[in-house]
Amino acid sequence: MKIFLIGFMGSGKTTIGRRLAQITGFDFADTDSLIEIEQGMTIAEIFEQQGEAAFREMERKILMDLQNREYSVVSTGGGMPCYGDNMDVMLAVGKVVYLKTSLQTLARRLIRSYTDRPLIKGKKEEELQSYILKQLTEREPVYNRAHIVVQTDFFSMETLLQSLNMMGM
Repeated sequence: MKIFLIGFMGSGKTTIGRRLAQITGFDFADTDSLIEIEQGMTIAEIFEQQGEAAFREMERKILMDLQNREYSVVSTGGGMPCYGDNMDVMLAVGKVVYLKTSLQTLARRLIRSYTDRPLIKGKKEEELQSYILKQLTEREPVYNRAHIVVQTDFFSMETLLQSLNMMGM
């Protein structure tokens, strides 16, 4: 069993993923961290030196490597499900959970950490909110294909675990 956590940057994929892995006894994998280890540089450096297209190819490779890994919780990059057939792969090999988060909550979380994230680096609060709204509008049709949608503004691990149990986990 694999559980893929998807959602916009700042939705809590890594934080929730680590906790879910601890509760279930599954391994935890963060695709961005795996890419950084493999490449020997940060995601920001990859974007700066090689561009977004190269980064998306690296994400794809990591996803292909992870599809055979059993009993794991995988925190994906926010854009991973939206490129190529990545979402189809995740839906076919595991349970996909969309961590849905409001624009206001995302903006509040990201304004504190924007310098670490290449796609929002240097954006002021108003620009950030516009960017998030545009990206969510484009990505939500893909995100909403997930097996489970969990609202994270008032997140409850118990609710997520109940939803997974109903899915036969």
